[in-house]
Amino acid sequence: MGAPHDVAIIGSGFGGIGMAIRLRQAGVDDVVLLEKADGLGGTWRDNTYPGAACDVPSHLYSFSFERKTDWSRRFPPQEEILEYLWHCARKYEVLPRIRFGTEVTGAEWDEAEAVWRVSTSDGTVSARVLVSACGQLNRPVLPEIEGRDSFAGPAFHSSRWQDGVDLAGKRVAVLGTGASAIQIVPELARVAGRLHVFQRSAPYVITKPDRPYRAWEKAVLRSVPGAYTVSRARIYTQFEARALGFVKYPKLMGVMVRRFRKKLEAEIGDARLVERLRPDYPMGCKRILLSDDYYPALGSPHVELVTDRIARITPSGVVTADGTERELDAIVYATGFASTEFLAPMKIVGRDGRELGDAWRDGGASAHLGITVSGFPNLFLLYGPYTNLGHNSIIYMLESQFRYVVGCVAAMRRGRLDWIEVRPEVQDAFDRGCGRCCVRRSGTAGAGAGT
Repeated sequence: MGAPHDVAIIGSGFGGIGMAIRLRQAGVDDVVLLEKADGLGGTWRDNTYPGAACDVPSHLYSFSFERKTDWSRRFPPQEEILEYLWHCARKYEVLPRIRFGTEVTGAEWDEAEAVWRVSTSDGTVSARVLVSACGQLNRPVLPEIEGRDSFAGPAFHSSRWQDGVDLAGKRVAVLGTGASAIQIVPELARVAGRLHVFQRSAPYVITKPDRPYRAWEKAVLRSVPGAYTVSRARIYTQFEARALGFVKYPKLMGVMVRRFRKKLEAEIGDARLVERLRPDYPMGCKRILLSDDYYPALGSPHVELVTDRIARITPSGVVTADGTERELDAIVYATGFASTEFLAPMKIVGRDGRELGDAWRDGGASAHLGITVSGFPNLFLLYGPYTNLGHNSIIYMLESQFRYVVGCVAAMRRGRLDWIEVRPEVQDAFDRGCGRCCVRRSGTAGAGAGT
């Protein structure tokens, strides 16, 4: 088995690549990244559907320590983000430390040796510190619908896009109206003969101020000291200001709600369709989506918005609760991911043989600062419980977590400690604080829904 690594990282998306870079910059060089796929990139490797792009501006959806001044657009497309991650992995010499095609199936804390024994498809890896950088968007969810597997045509999840399927002129259904769907629907509306969009709940969709960067803007960002920093700070402040409306001052959301309603009514001419596209919950309870072509696509004559409940799927199409069957050639599931099942299906065993799944069974997933769990020494979660964002860049959140993990590893080295672990009372206090925040927000949402 050999000597244990200093740090093992599960995953090679933004979290895994950035964590490895920051550890190496701090002098921790013995780092191994365990990646189940054949390439790095995580979400941006998996999601190659038409129109795939980020809804956070490029200057903020990138590492602060590796600035890219020649982004093609304000909101970067999937291919460019993936290229950026490969660039970072090569430049900072992380690439040789990635073991591709190595899926982690579980990990167990060896208290006698103070190391994690990580079980993989390629054998066991030992490490003093284990970092999970699996993210929350790596396990696609398919809805439990009667007859789902009986459909005779192509049917696939948005994150498993089948490029070989020609949808031009075909009858296509998109199930879901989340962040992926609002990018997919306009692209399919351009080629499909008939497009049915099945909506369970209407999202808030606001203007996406996207455009290509001009040559002179790139020149300024590249050559003027501080220009990139100012741009990044401006975007961060603008996005972070939304949190005031989400959490503390809900009335501030009134301005955004009015803008949303104006946009909806201007881009959808049919008053009945407008009503079906109007969310029945306060803005901020779900992620606010950005698009300038989603509503126009839904207003196209060959596009139908379906709000009736799906009863079943047949070999030839989808049947809704009213008995109507829509015959289809293909189905696209834009139905999201198992975002709350952290580290699943891996089996993580900490001190005294306790499984992480058991620790979270009653009260749900929780972690101090979304990073550390009592009873699981030297285990750190990136993009863990409580850390998802509905208003800003997850890259900023990840970089904050990098600093925490690097600080813990440095403290272990200074004190010659075998392990480090959050005390249960500290984690409980943090968990209660997050719970109070959720209760306050839920109360506000309830009041808002009644008005």
